[in-house]
Amino acid sequence: MIDKNYIDVFRKIYSHLNDSTINWAVTGSFSFALQGIDIVPNDIDLQTDKIGAYSIENLFRDYVTKKVKFSSTEKIRSHFGKLSIDGIKVEIMGDIQKRLEDGSWEDPVDLLRYKKIIESLGMKVPVLSIEYEYKAYFKLGRVDKADILWNWIKDNHED
Repeated sequence: MIDKNYIDVFRKIYSHLNDSTINWAVTGSFSFALQGIDIVPNDIDLQTDKIGAYSIENLFRDYVTKKVKFSSTEKIRSHFGKLSIDGIKVEIMGDIQKRLEDGSWEDPVDLLRYKKIIESLGMKVPVLSIEYEYKAYFKLGRVDKADILWNWIKDNHED
């Protein structure tokens, strides 16, 4: 069950992004909950491309707590920023790249390849497929989350 405050904040986000030209999708725990996984979201994650990250930041400029900028860790990099909308943390990630085993970086994630539209909360919501999310979490070494996703995939026969 998703907390009502998260739903209200997501409706605000959706109302701004749904009819925009921004290529975006919900990812992370909020996406998992929307897709029926029994998990309590701790934030709302939005994945997009580089231009989309800065566009989302601009649309929600009154809520910015960390301006979007290129950010990198050992395993992942993106154009990253944070919002706080009615006390709910929202993370923006544009052109995410994960480090490959050989030390190079994969190409930025092609959202159109992994995005699907689901009906949830009376909206047509773009989310990343659970199979893609499973592989991404596994690559990042987040085996605990990957296991949750794998079990859901097995139980729900997602391709």
